[in-house]
Amino acid sequence: MKIQRVDARTGAADILQTLRQKLSPSGDVVSPRGRALTEKVFGKPLTPTEVVQTICRDVQTEGTPALLRYCHSLDGADLDADGLRVPADDLANAHAQADPGLIKTIGRIRDNVVEFQQAILHKDVTITPKPGVRLTQRYVPLRRVGVCVPGGAAAYPSTVLMTVVPAQVAGVSEIAVVAPPTPFGAYNKDMLATCHELGVTEVYRMGGAQAVAAMAYGCDCVPAVDKIVGPGNLFVALAKKLVFGTVDIDSFAGPSEVIVIADSTAKPDYIAADLLAQAEHSPGSAILITWDESLIESVDRELVKQVALLSRNELTVDSLEAFGALILVRDEQQACELTDQFAPEHLHIETANPQDQIAKIRNSGAAFLGHHTPVALGDYAAGPSHVLPTGGTCTWAAGLSSNSFLRSGSITEFDEPALRQIAPDVERLAEKEGLTAHARSVSIRRQG
Repeated sequence: MKIQRVDARTGAADILQTLRQKLSPSGDVVSPRGRALTEKVFGKPLTPTEVVQTICRDVQTEGTPALLRYCHSLDGADLDADGLRVPADDLANAHAQADPGLIKTIGRIRDNVVEFQQAILHKDVTITPKPGVRLTQRYVPLRRVGVCVPGGAAAYPSTVLMTVVPAQVAGVSEIAVVAPPTPFGAYNKDMLATCHELGVTEVYRMGGAQAVAAMAYGCDCVPAVDKIVGPGNLFVALAKKLVFGTVDIDSFAGPSEVIVIADSTAKPDYIAADLLAQAEHSPGSAILITWDESLIESVDRELVKQVALLSRNELTVDSLEAFGALILVRDEQQACELTDQFAPEHLHIETANPQDQIAKIRNSGAAFLGHHTPVALGDYAAGPSHVLPTGGTCTWAAGLSSNSFLRSGSITEFDEPALRQIAPDVERLAEKEGLTAHARSVSIRRQG
């Protein structure tokens, strides 16, 4: 295994910028398998962006027939309109047949997520800055949301938990879950059992750009939603980007990322395990930044030892070699500066005093502090959602939370004396802008 090593002590680590460019989906790169499928389905080579534009346009204009056509041609699913939605009996049977231990685990994790998401949920705020004036910022839950759950290479009950539960805490009344019509997707018993345990009754056998388009535009079988959340492959991400504006989305997410900042107190075997945990997503970026030179060697040896034990070891090695790096820096300050520059999705600080480093870092989707807080705790059980901004977007974007499912709006109420007091300022500014009707709507009330 040849993971990149970078000595950044005497200059900038250009490798971070290179990795950032490689990890940002440009929409014009496709695998040989994907290229062959594109030519088979569309009769000509198309970029992923062109594929998504075509699919979304067809589903928007044709509705259910286009959705079913793409489910067949892209996923090999022979479904009719009645077969798109998972029957209630299938959900109940999956739950009844599930491992009882799994159901208990889901319940405990749900409680963890609920506790955290309720604690951070926005509440209405009302002030009375002057007599006769009442100003409120109100938060209203979205009516209907769509949740994308991946199902290509693995099943993800955890994604159901980390998307559905925050929406439920916010008060969303209708939640539609979509997953590809695959053994790891909408036919996966663990995923269906999780939906049933959480009270989700609306689950659809569809994935990819066609599912995003169906939720955004609506069709005979799938009512339109107000917001689409959840991870997916490049085609899902590009489709979410395309329909943004028709509906809201959580983020334009790319491959998973982690930066581990470590000092001499960190254990090399822990660090290696943390890097491998993200690399096994394949693609997934795993970067170590340290000012302890001996740690680089120790972690490299541990990576070689541990990767051989993984079920997805070949894919993990490919990911480490393409998107991984072991970076040596001068000191803690440079480590924090480079991390802020990269703005990782996950940041794990394994040092003697992690609070010191996190205070110097603004940009991370989620931070994990200390030797006993692996990122997997956040992925599965801690409470914050694992749906996070990637590709450097956490310089301005936030991870999914219960607040992501609220729409805020203001409520203003003045009595007559309060109106008379503020009226001259409103009239003067409106007249300066040439909006005399605005001014008159105020002046007519204080003259009457």
